[in-house]
This record gives sequence, structure tokens and C-alpha cells, in this order.
Amino acid sequence: MRLLLPVVLICALFRTAMGAQMFVVGLYDGTIGEYTTSGATVNSALVSGLYTPDAIAISGNHLFVASRDGGTIGEYTTSGATVNASLISGLNTAQTIAISGNHLFVANYDTFGLPTGRISEYTTSGELVNPAVVSGLNAPTAIAISGDKLFVASIGDGVVGEYTTSGATVNATLISGLSYPEGLAISGDKLFVANAGSSTVGEYTTSGATVNATLLSGLNDPLRIAVFGNNLFVSQADTGTIGEYTTAGATVNPALISGLNGPDGIAIVSTSVPDRSSTCILLLLASLATFAFRALTRPSRAPARAILV
Repeated sequence: MRLLLPVVLICALFRTAMGAQMFVVGLYDGTIGEYTTSGATVNSALVSGLYTPDAIAISGNHLFVASRDGGTIGEYTTSGATVNASLISGLNTAQTIAISGNHLFVANYDTFGLPTGRISEYTTSGELVNPAVVSGLNAPTAIAISGDKLFVASIGDGVVGEYTTSGATVNATLISGLSYPEGLAISGDKLFVANAGSSTVGEYTTSGATVNATLLSGLNDPLRIAVFGNNLFVSQADTGTIGEYTTAGATVNPALISGLNGPDGIAIVSTSVPDRSSTCILLLLASLATFAFRALTRPSRAPARAILV
């Protein structure tokens, strides 16, 4: 049985090793940095040389980065390799992006104070699906997707509107009275909104009900927000930090990551070790077969009996 113990331990390690990586946009130094959700630096300039990167989204092992002033969406691997730096071009102030399946939704900010902003839809291969799946927006700055629902924050009106991913309006003012809403994140039926103007993060339901309009307060220019498990991660431009909080509003670490140059978009991806259950089964079967073979072929240690005649 001693032969089986190492195999069992290896299988346990395969199934329990897990974690998460966080990718952070550096608006002012044109980088994408990689960190753990514990705050450790993996590579502070995983992708560099970008032109005013503003937002980031992940699909599989690919990163999609919106260049605000460059009007482009670039594609990179999560290892930092460039796939296509201008996967999508010709955008009008690409402020934020979100992914649903193999579709990419991009907020075109356009002009503050005018209802000329729109959400464009592309495939993750860069093909245009609809140049204005949602239009008539006043400076859209954030997108969050839940199922077939598209939530859009517009700083010009201080609202979060709800639409379908096909472009139908559900409620253009689902949440109103916000102060420069720059970031959105969804966890279950909860919608979290980062308000740069009031330095707060508010909590609402996806139906628009207010849970706590100042769940987090006293922040420093909160721009983007991401949820992972029961924790919120908030980029704060004025302090150059990523703060960590619980979804209940408790502070975990207000400067989990510091020394950043204009932290903006955040994206988090799980790094759980792939399930190796089939490999473990084969190892266990091989070990059992070896154990049985040894048991059957082992010489008997019983003393020989004398034969009387």
C-alpha cells in the first residue's frame, strides 16, 4: 500500500492547486501588468508600448485591450505575446470593452454632453457585427454583461442603462443620479458601480434597486472595478493603487498593489490547474496492478514441512 500513497498525494495536488491572475492597465505608461490577486507582481510590463490603453477584457488565453485615443482594440496572449495590435481600428474614443461568448462589445465615448455615444459589436476575430447595437448614449464609459443583458454606464447622464445584447432597450435609466460612473462589475444579481465623482462604489441589484449607494467611500478617483469570489478590486488613479475589499464593503487592503502609473482597467482570470482526473485514474490502476503482481509472485515465507514415511 505504500506504493499508492505518492500517487494519491500527486492526484490531490492536481485537483487542489489553484489561484488567479489579475491584469491591470497602466494608462499613463502604456502597459498591461500582471499580478496575483494576493498582490504579488508577476510582470509589471507584460505588454508595453501601448497608446493610452484604457480597458481590458479576457477570453480564454487572450487579452483584448482598448486604446482610448488610438481608437483601436489590440489582441495579445495572457503570456504577453502580440497577436494583432490593431485587431479593430477606426473607433471613436474606445473607452471600454466587454466579451460575451465570441462577441466583443466596445463603447465609443464620442463627445461628452451629446447623445452621440454608441456600443459597437464585433466578433473576437475582429469582424464587425453591428456598428451601433446601442446608440444615443451620452459618453458611455463602462459595460458589464450578464446573460443576454448589457449594462452600460454613461457619465454624461450619470446613469446605468439596461439593454439586451441584441440592442433592445430594457431600461435606459435603470440606475440614475450617479456621479461620473466609470466602472461596472456584476456578481450574481448584484451590480457594483464605481463613481469617480463621489469617490464611492455603490451596490445595486441588476433590477435597479439600491442596496447601498456608498458601499465603499473615501476612495481616490475609482475608475474600474472587478469582482473575484467575494472580493472587489478597485483601481484608484489618484493614488496609483489597486484596493481590495469584500463585496460586503469591508476593507481588505486599500493598497494591495501600489506604485502604478494611472491604473485603469482590471481583468481577473482563474488559474486553476486543469483537472487531471484521467491521469490520476491511470496512475492508480497501474499502481494497483503492480501491487497485485508483486503479491502473486512473491515467494512463500512459510517453513517447509517434513514428510514422514
